[in-house]
Amino acid sequence: MPLQLYDKEKILDACFDVFARYGYANTSTTMLADAAGISKALIFHHFKSKKELYLSVLDRCIEKGRIEMGFDTLLENQDFFAAKEKFSIVKFHYYKSNPGLMRIMREAFYATPDELKMEIQAKYGMLLANNEKEWKRLFAKVSLREDVDREQAFRLVMLTLDYFDNKYLLEIENTDDLEETYLRDFLEERNSFLAMIRFGIEK
Repeated sequence: MPLQLYDKEKILDACFDVFARYGYANTSTTMLADAAGISKALIFHHFKSKKELYLSVLDRCIEKGRIEMGFDTLLENQDFFAAKEKFSIVKFHYYKSNPGLMRIMREAFYATPDELKMEIQAKYGMLLANNEKEWKRLFAKVSLREDVDREQAFRLVMLTLDYFDNKYLLEIENTDDLEETYLRDFLEERNSFLAMIRFGIEK
């Protein structure tokens, strides 16, 4: 592996830990350089700014999570609600085992720093849109009453699921010892909300 690429990967590894611990706004370039054991000048040789460095770290988190959680294979499930529940279980265990990655993902997509909003939308907007398109494809197979607008029903369900996703990501972040009983109770509460929605929209 070329020395320059090796150095860049080491920088990303070190900076991942700093961003995960302190968040984007509370991380300085001095902190990043100290963690990587190099000068700020060398960091900026590889990355034009702290923002570019953060987005590079985020790229790695997204790719790692997508592969290791098997997002693409989860969408092979033919039932929308079963796929969503399975994905929640996979995410719970994955983020519990990878708390640093979870903190970065949560900050980037659920509590986006103002300085990063435009860049994250520009860089990941298409990825998020494609993910939503895949969920919408599964939702198209859900049988609805004739008087229910499918797009509105999809939005209502996704808003509910997003609320619970953010809730459990926050609780995982703030608690180191969440057990399987938490996951069971979380899914029970979430599914009770979904049942209320489905009772009004499914045949």
